[in-house]
Amino acid sequence: MDLQLTGRKALVTGASRGIGRAIALQLAAEGCDLALCARGVESLQALADDLRASGRKVVTAAVDVSDEKAVADFVDSAARELSGLDVVISNVSAGGLKGPDQWQTSFQADLLAFVRLVEAALPHLEQSDAAAIVALGTTSAFDTLPPTSANSYAAFKAAVLQHASGLGHSLASKGIRVNTVSPGPIDFPDGAWDKLHGSRPEFYESIRARIPIGRLGRAEEVARAVTFLASPAASFCTAVNLVVDGGFVSRVQF
Repeated sequence: MDLQLTGRKALVTGASRGIGRAIALQLAAEGCDLALCARGVESLQALADDLRASGRKVVTAAVDVSDEKAVADFVDSAARELSGLDVVISNVSAGGLKGPDQWQTSFQADLLAFVRLVEAALPHLEQSDAAAIVALGTTSAFDTLPPTSANSYAAFKAAVLQHASGLGHSLASKGIRVNTVSPGPIDFPDGAWDKLHGSRPEFYESIRARIPIGRLGRAEEVARAVTFLASPAASFCTAVNLVVDGGFVSRVQF
């Protein structure tokens, strides 16, 4: 399938590792030029060097997405250097934090980061003839079985799904599609599940046993779903939440 992404300009937050890195690689493989940000400068630069060697134009910056001005400045500079924006991927998350500051940190890094990213990108996306926003959710946003628990990560990811759906409906008349991709347990090097595999192998195996496909997911499997929804090939999809979980969540996906 031709995803019609060749020559498109895409921005990805949290692109230095894991799912964000896989998304950047997949978008580049489909012909996108890229603006990538993360807090980890060294790994981000290594990724950018590899992508440039493949012929892609890549803009990078060290950005803390909880900093509203830093996000707005990055979006504006990315659009300027790439000569526009067609695709925006909100990937950064505070993850499963614990402790007294978890709610405030997750509010800033998961929900407000997405809100501000969209606000900063809208003037640029309105100039595109194939504008798309994709936010990363999680199955924890709509499931209460382990590993989900009553925590800030699940609650604010649920808010991201709701806000993205609202945006998908309200921005459709402007030609801007907004969708989400909700991964189940995804295992990648030095990620949360990779660490659990070593520190809590029994728990890891109990989760793996509940996945009908028989294994945890891979970052590139999530990246392919994100790339499809971001592409003109998905031109009639908006306000969609695409679950990528190997059947982990048992509820019927109406």
